Amino acid sequence: MTIAYLSLGSNKGDRIGYIQQATSLLSAIDAVSIVRTSAFYETEPWNMSSEKWFVNAIVEIKTKLSARELLTECQRIERQLGRVHNESGVYADRTIDIDILFFGKEIINEPDLIVPHKFVHLRAFTLVPMLELSPDFEHPVLHKTISELHNDLENPEMVFLYGTRVEM
Repeated sequence: MTIAYLSLGSNKGDRIGYIQQATSLLSAIDAVSIVRTSAFYETEPWNMSSEKWFVNAIVEIKTKLSARELLTECQRIERQLGRVHNESGVYADRTIDIDILFFGKEIINEPDLIVPHKFVHLRAFTLVPMLELSPDFEHPVLHKTISELHNDLENPEMVFLYGTRVEM
């Protein structure tokens, strides 16, 4: 069994509901077992022009699936929950986004599957919940822990524990 970390995010509709549904659908896969889930975090959009903030969480799983099979299952769940992929490659609002951040210590570099996720070390919205679950996990390419990667962020986006952000 491989330990993998998945990032779940939503900024459209019932954001928490979509993350909860995605987690439930992941746990319904025979070859996947949810180990633990981070708290929910409200985060400003990263590298996109939307006004809608995201709710994000990280799910730690154990799986018998390959990374490719896990990607297929994640994409199936996204479609089931109404995710429409933007063909232009521009980030857009979404009901659910499920990214494979880490798949054990594997390094995969294929056109449609890059693990570790190519932006994981640049995004506070992935690093903050990862700090909660596994601060000493070492990025297999950069050879830095999650704590070190978080400390290296130069201009992190705003990340709040869900329900603590004050509107201004």
